[in-house]
Amino acid sequence: MKSPLILRRALLAASVAWLAGCATVAPGKPGQAATAPHKPRIALALGGGAARGFAHIGVIKMLESQGIVADYVVGTSAGAVVGSLYAGGHDAYAMQKIAQQLDETIFADWTLGGRGFLKGEALQGFVNQHLRNRPLEGLNKPFAAVATDLKSGERVVFRTGDSGLAVRASAAVPGVFQPTQFAGKSYVDGGLSSPVPVQAAREMGADFVIAVDISARPEGQPVDSLSSVMWQTITIMGGVIGRNELRDADIVIRPNLPYVKSWDFTARHDAILEGERAAQAAIPLIRQKLARQAGSPALASVKTP
Repeated sequence: MKSPLILRRALLAASVAWLAGCATVAPGKPGQAATAPHKPRIALALGGGAARGFAHIGVIKMLESQGIVADYVVGTSAGAVVGSLYAGGHDAYAMQKIAQQLDETIFADWTLGGRGFLKGEALQGFVNQHLRNRPLEGLNKPFAAVATDLKSGERVVFRTGDSGLAVRASAAVPGVFQPTQFAGKSYVDGGLSSPVPVQAAREMGADFVIAVDISARPEGQPVDSLSSVMWQTITIMGGVIGRNELRDADIVIRPNLPYVKSWDFTARHDAILEGERAAQAAIPLIRQKLARQAGSPALASVKTP
């Protein structure tokens, strides 16, 4: 007969083994291992559109109010301007205040050069001032600005270095801004190669990409001057490229901005409101897709106010 001490040790070992087994089995489902919900890494891909970019602020404002916070931010052109401020620690309300106080003439650093009317140095200084001269890698969130190599036509993604210079390159609309010179190369608007930078967001490691498309539509645009023909050409080209890239986004938010022209800074308030409306309409689908990707019907990291 086994001694009482041996029996007690055997019972203790069996109890420990049973408790360990319970820790790996979901309640009510014997034999099924419990898995913790996976939090998708969210990226905001903010597209180009000049003054229509104020709508990005409204989108971010609505997402923030619903607890949907981006882990990565990527921007093209106007999206790079707003995206850099957001990644640099400015919330939507702070950016809205900046927008309301913004005098667009501060960007009017005219030049007599033959490759653009504006230098772009003023835009570079504006961005660096609001980011306290921090480089891209020193911002609060991982951020990338997308530009286009003028000679090769290739998409270029800036993730380190001078923040203002990267945004300036991303926003250098051909014919308006002079190409941005950096390390012996010339860069122009990222919208020529990546109007809404979904691919760059994926490359940064995003599991879930919320793309914001503020591009104009070709229909109804004026084509009665050299500048309007140039804008129409860019619009048509960007639409084709953008459609291909947007297919890889999980959510596409399109603010309704038919009346906001590319250089109409007076419509900034309306653009922000349209961004809020478009994002609000997308919230249910965002929650549904996030929860599905997380493997949980209720995503704990996305809070309901």
